[in-house]
Amino acid sequence: MSRILVIEDEIAIADAVLYALRAEAFIADHSLLGREGLLRLREGGYDLAILDVGLPDMTGFDVCRELRTVSNLPVIFLTARSGEIDKVLGLELGADDYMVKPFSPRELVARVRARLRRVETLAAENTSWRETGAFAHDIAGQRIRFTGTELSLTRYEYLLLAALLARPGAILNRERLMADVWQDAPETVDRTVDTHIKTLRAKLRAVDASRDPIQTHRGLGYGLKV
Repeated sequence: MSRILVIEDEIAIADAVLYALRAEAFIADHSLLGREGLLRLREGGYDLAILDVGLPDMTGFDVCRELRTVSNLPVIFLTARSGEIDKVLGLELGADDYMVKPFSPRELVARVRARLRRVETLAAENTSWRETGAFAHDIAGQRIRFTGTELSLTRYEYLLLAALLARPGAILNRERLMADVWQDAPETVDRTVDTHIKTLRAKLRAVDASRDPIQTHRGLGYGLKV
């Protein structure tokens, strides 16, 4: 039975979400404040978090940012902010979904189920590390090692490196990488690929400065030399 934490300061909205989740046999808990919710998530035991952006003590974006330093727990933002910039920012920080108030509790529960099914599917896959040259990839655990050191990656850094690892040596253009990595954030501009390539290179150099596995093919795209 999955356990969900709802971090929401509006009691009426929290009650509606909790009722909808419990009616579908989920175990649902509630935190009014971001800091309290973050502490509970760090303690573990939850399968997914539903997170409001406009919290009184810290923003939901800050909660998600801090959570992503220690956990890949699925996060669904529930917020009154409908702007494109806010949505893109939430997804860039590692959120898995973004719902705008007013919302349908039934749709929210459906999205919760979809995210949990995705996690279960990943867990059912082979969890062993797959070695490719200097890299090792744990697909189910969404982890990548470089020369034996596990990399600390954001969600999109991981997805981007995983896409390159899936076809070592191949040249993937920005359009292909955008489709593979940012499919849930269609508003993202293609220059985002270059920005994430830059941060990935910095993290790889921090592990082994003698290697530069990500290759730039000007006018074509990027490839990975393993």
